[in-house]
Amino acid sequence: MLDELRQRVQAHSPGSLPSDRNFPEAAVLMPITRSDDPQLVLTLRASGLSTHGGEVAFPGGRRDPEDESLVFTALREAYEEVGLAPGLVEVVGPLSTQISRHGIKVTPYVGFIPDYVEFKANDDEIAAVFSVPLEFFRDDPREITHRIDYLGYSWYVPSYRYGGFKIWGLTAMMVVELVNLIYDAGIELREPPPHFSHYR
Repeated sequence: MLDELRQRVQAHSPGSLPSDRNFPEAAVLMPITRSDDPQLVLTLRASGLSTHGGEVAFPGGRRDPEDESLVFTALREAYEEVGLAPGLVEVVGPLSTQISRHGIKVTPYVGFIPDYVEFKANDDEIAAVFSVPLEFFRDDPREITHRIDYLGYSWYVPSYRYGGFKIWGLTAMMVVELVNLIYDAGIELREPPPHFSHYR
């Protein structure tokens, strides 16, 4: 499965949101374990953070001026936040760039990691590190759908719940792209799902 995923990510043409603005850049790592039941590693950000506090996210953050590339940013931030050594990561490739609601241009990178890593969360930034089987997302077990309007477009973004963690927003959009790539899941973000209510 991971060989197939590697081929699909490397053959993928990531999209980018149409915009004539220059946004600050950031990068996140989407770590996937090398195992018979591959797991996607996520974090719960500390509640006191000024942006995305208390939310589920992939390890990552803003590009520093001295960062040589966005891949470097993703690996540096993953090491700083959860103690994931860059040498343990096989970076497979990028997915589509997204713009966060705080006006940050975020590029996700898929990476394979060993099936067991002892994460060391930076308590100032990360409240928890957890993993979700990729298979969990295959059939789109969304709780609700959030409509997000941005740059003249609407996205209908699923919100998932796993083990008490809520996976939604930008993180869910990245998950959907990954799951569509792996499983041909056909989860549509640009059209409302059946029975969608604007009040949900």
